[in-house]
Amino acid sequence: MSGYVIRRKVGEQPLWQHGSPLLGRLDIELTERCDNDCVHCCICLPEHDEDARRREMSTAELQAVLTQAAALGALSVRFTGGEPLIRDDFEELYLFARRLGLKVMLFTNARGVTPEIADLLARVPPLELVEVSVYGMSAQTCESATRCRGSYEEFRRGVELLLERGVRFVVKGALLPGLAGEVAEFEAWAATLPAMDKPPGYSMFFDLRGRREGGGSAAEPPAVGCDVERRNETIRRARLSPADGVRFLTRDRERYLKDMREFCSKFMRPPGDKLFSCGAGHGACVDAYGAVQACLPLRAPQTTVSLRGGSGGGGEGGSAAEPPAAASAAFDTARLRYALTEAFPRLRETRATNPEYLRRCAVCFLKGLCEQCPAKSWAESGTLDTPVEYLCEVAHEQARDLRLLEPGERAWEIEDWKVRVERI
Repeated sequence: MSGYVIRRKVGEQPLWQHGSPLLGRLDIELTERCDNDCVHCCICLPEHDEDARRREMSTAELQAVLTQAAALGALSVRFTGGEPLIRDDFEELYLFARRLGLKVMLFTNARGVTPEIADLLARVPPLELVEVSVYGMSAQTCESATRCRGSYEEFRRGVELLLERGVRFVVKGALLPGLAGEVAEFEAWAATLPAMDKPPGYSMFFDLRGRREGGGSAAEPPAVGCDVERRNETIRRARLSPADGVRFLTRDRERYLKDMREFCSKFMRPPGDKLFSCGAGHGACVDAYGAVQACLPLRAPQTTVSLRGGSGGGGEGGSAAEPPAAASAAFDTARLRYALTEAFPRLRETRATNPEYLRRCAVCFLKGLCEQCPAKSWAESGTLDTPVEYLCEVAHEQARDLRLLEPGERAWEIEDWKVRVERI
């Protein structure tokens, strides 16, 4: 490892002389393309979409972003997508990141794990756990989700290669109808994996396509490989009903209640009219086309800063307005610093103006349970502050199960919510 990492005392580095560094971890969406076509996926571009490939950041641009992230203090980078392993330059990018001293977190479906990739990860460890998405424990189940013949066999081959090389990884599931019937088998298998020290997590209340116009970024034209409305309808059909979702969450009742007592005591309260009460904007994510985002799902153009110049800010509702230099089309990684120091702090001060949000969400004490956020609102409605009815119903179903609400009650109308939270 001496050829890849230079060991230095962190406290003696310039980045730490005036407080914490600007960036702890960078998330990079290397591509929106994927070798799967999963029914629930909000990314949705085909592996061989040449228009998307043409518009993606080049190897040199991605290396410049990684270099800037390291200069801003980042200690790790998450490579995600789409499927990051389908990029021809993945190995080059991976080694570049590791030579910068960055730990690498890789999100993958494992289909692209070849002997060469597995050898690379074993020879130059990522220092973060690889995360593998699982869609089924049989070919029929998996391929009904991925809609790609042969995907199950390739996934299992990739996993076996990681195991053979001793590359540490964890698995997570997508709770589609097929895998929902194989949960016991999936969790029993997951428990045999060396790095799995707890049961796998699941995605279940699936997000809609975050790029409402189907485009690559705020500064890019629409992509041709995705029918957004058709994709969103497919995702809606794949979602669990609120009741089924809560039944799954509560299947280990005793453990669930123990966790929820602690969780609710910390996070249940009305959020007020400030839209960003999460971690969005404290770090940075860069999409495949050079748009810097406050979080991975938040793709509203007025909230992004483009590294390629052009638009990416402006508009109502707390825009991440561009710096003056953005009129140039040149790729400029200095805009990453601008996003972190100027654009995103302003964005985090955004206040809701939608009367329905102010009437309901701003005074609803279920904020801790509800996944409502500007990113999901944008995906569903094209605004940052429109209530997402599906997520509202999920939160209310969970609250009724916890006896925080009686049938027919709406959480924004409850005045004695503190007493109710204390008696869980």
